[in-house]
Amino acid sequence: MESKESSLGTPSAAASNADDLGLTQFQGFWIPSRSVPASSIIAFQKNFQALDDDIIVVSKPKSGTTWLKALVFSIVNRHHYTFSNTPLNSTNPHLLVPYLDIHLYKKNPNPDLSTISSPRLFSTHLPYPMLADSIKRSNCRIVYIIRNPFDIIVSLWHFLRFMDDRSVEDHFEMFCRGEEGYGPFWDHALGYWNMSLEKPSNVLFLRYEELKEDPVAQTKRLAAFLGFPFSIEEEKTGMVNQIVDFCSFNNLKDLEVNKTGKNPGSIIPNNKLFFRSGKVGDYVNHLSPTAVERLSNILEEKLSGSGLTFK
Repeated sequence: MESKESSLGTPSAAASNADDLGLTQFQGFWIPSRSVPASSIIAFQKNFQALDDDIIVVSKPKSGTTWLKALVFSIVNRHHYTFSNTPLNSTNPHLLVPYLDIHLYKKNPNPDLSTISSPRLFSTHLPYPMLADSIKRSNCRIVYIIRNPFDIIVSLWHFLRFMDDRSVEDHFEMFCRGEEGYGPFWDHALGYWNMSLEKPSNVLFLRYEELKEDPVAQTKRLAAFLGFPFSIEEEKTGMVNQIVDFCSFNNLKDLEVNKTGKNPGSIIPNNKLFFRSGKVGDYVNHLSPTAVERLSNILEEKLSGSGLTFK
């Protein structure tokens, strides 16, 4: 555990430049170019043709992406699979809801997506301004999950330790400067927050903490937004609770594919890295009160007037 007495309130002299982490400024945001080259983003923006029934999961890294993908896949496909034969038992959620920029358009600048059954499920970490124009013009649905930024910092620090020996202090400093994957955080969040207000039938703004607090209610809300609402009969027979339980952190974590598997072509060495703790508020064990106050002030300034706040 990192000491809470750490002087996180002041810039760390040890903090390295963003390019040391493979971050490159592109179209106004910091992109992890080692895993997402600009060429794949450009190819996606130019060639992807959205369909009106497409579903796109969007997040900042370490915001509950894996969990949300499992929930979306289970909700949409609940009439096609039982819990005993769902592909989630043998396939990591990131392969079932593939990344447009990190996977599909990185492998092929113009992949054939016509064979994917409807509704097509995709995902991305890209901010709203960087989405393909066809998505913005279409009637497809975007589910954006957001998490308390303090927990994101700590979770990302843990996650990247397999390739980065920086301290949590260094990650904190870079976050405060907006120098983090797909950041600045506040610009990423505001893009989808504003669109959820402007086009609520097309963009759902989902909070990680609310999903943790009341997963049944939030799963029903998610299903209704996706166009796959639960029937009264399904609610009576416990279908919602079954999906919630199956997609829970503990169940997904214990599946063999997520304990020992590795996604092909991924820089992530093993799937178990996607399942560390999933707890809310773990940042208090790593960030000092001074640091929390400092970032809180930055967020208050950056989000001022938007109506978007964090507890």
